[in-house]
Amino acid sequence: MDFWQRYRAIDARDTRFDGQFFTAVSSTGIYCRPSCPARTPKAENVTFYETSAAAHEAGYRACKRCLPEAVPGTPAWNIRSDVAGRAMRLINDGVITREGVDGLAQRLGYSARQLNRILSHELGAGPLSLARASRAQTARALLVSTNMLFADVAFASGFNSVRQFNDTIGEVFAMTPTALRATGARSGVRRGAVAPTALTLNLPYREPFDPGIFDFLAVRAVPGIEVARTEADGTRSYGRTLRLPRGSASFSVVYSPSTPGKPLQLTATAVDLHDLPALLSRVRRLFDLDSDPQAIDEALGTDPRLAGSITAVPGIRVPGAVDPQELLVRAMIGQQITVAAARTALTQLSVVGSLAETPTPGLERQFPTPAEIAEHGRELLRGPQRRIDSVVAAAEAMATGALEFGYGDDVAALERKLLPLPGVGPWTVGYVAMRVLGAPDVFLGNDAAVRNGLRVLPPGAGLSSDFREVSPWRSYATMHLWRAAAKPKDASAEKRQDVREDRPKPVRT
Repeated sequence: MDFWQRYRAIDARDTRFDGQFFTAVSSTGIYCRPSCPARTPKAENVTFYETSAAAHEAGYRACKRCLPEAVPGTPAWNIRSDVAGRAMRLINDGVITREGVDGLAQRLGYSARQLNRILSHELGAGPLSLARASRAQTARALLVSTNMLFADVAFASGFNSVRQFNDTIGEVFAMTPTALRATGARSGVRRGAVAPTALTLNLPYREPFDPGIFDFLAVRAVPGIEVARTEADGTRSYGRTLRLPRGSASFSVVYSPSTPGKPLQLTATAVDLHDLPALLSRVRRLFDLDSDPQAIDEALGTDPRLAGSITAVPGIRVPGAVDPQELLVRAMIGQQITVAAARTALTQLSVVGSLAETPTPGLERQFPTPAEIAEHGRELLRGPQRRIDSVVAAAEAMATGALEFGYGDDVAALERKLLPLPGVGPWTVGYVAMRVLGAPDVFLGNDAAVRNGLRVLPPGAGLSSDFREVSPWRSYATMHLWRAAAKPKDASAEKRQDVREDRPKPVRT
């Protein structure tokens, strides 16, 4: 977007752009979100910044009226596969807090000095400033949503001391932590109950929000590790156990469409406070909460094959992954078999996962580690021996460190790392890219469900078979095709489909 496109967005107070850029006003010395209700500033007094950290580095403070830190994140970090985008995904996952700038630079393949230069040029702030802005966002969410002690908020947000926390809150928001917490009370934010092992807070997102992502996760949920429910009033919930850098935890996310504001509420249980930023980042990625659904729907709606689906299902999301290694195992096991069969296989495999440290009903154990799969996979997995060998070989490579990949990779890097593995083909790499990296432009054209979805949708005369016309949003087109393929069929059609799916299929290599 150029200057005048952004200026028109702030003049219209368009909430779609909240979090995608920040507006700094030289006459007031503050920076705002695009939808700030204050009077539109004169154009000559306005500077736009890609990140809140860049605005702060330039000497501006956050607006007390619109609180620009309380917005969904920018979708650019998934769209961009350059160093800046990869760095932001890792910073949001807490890598700088755990490993420092040197650790971040090493993961990206640069020196710390070179990385600082790249991020300062691309985003207007260095890695430490970007990490501090991320901590400030986490701190604000905890202050207004919970009754946690300030010291707990400080360390949960990634600060090394309460003094550093107080100084940063004062610099970024021009408010004390006490005053910032009071803004949550005035705005009606419901605070979670005080508990030493659990906390509850709302997750901001851009509307519209399609709750079908809960259904996607529900049909793939592994008993004991994941649990999903749908209530009579339309309330959806999904919870699971997971491993984080400092230990294990569990969480649940509840969507209440009948509640004013349609909140998406996260409850985290038995989580080490130092792991909270990573947990928040991974849950946001799992539910694709930083996407811009209106922009995506507008682009997809130009394709006549998808127009009806967009109208019926606005705001569709691409589900992410809370553990890259787990997702690869799921993808390899799920190749060329039905979702139900893959869930059965994963349930059989799950018995070797360690027990949860603080089990709750339905969440008793962790997904098996690569080492556990490498040791016990041959005993528990069923099906073609070639596929079993492939899964175990990939698990061994991850367990020994021979295969390392994650949120800091791009699609090309994933291809280099995963394609040499036996049993991994383009479909697997594309699926992992969609869910681990949040890559928005993956089209799984050779997927059986995608082909079935194409048969359901209206024909597109003269249009490409790979939906290149809606690039860079083909991952979302894939989700619409999967949704179309999953619609109920008449009994005879279902019977024919079951027969086709039960036939032996070749193993993809």
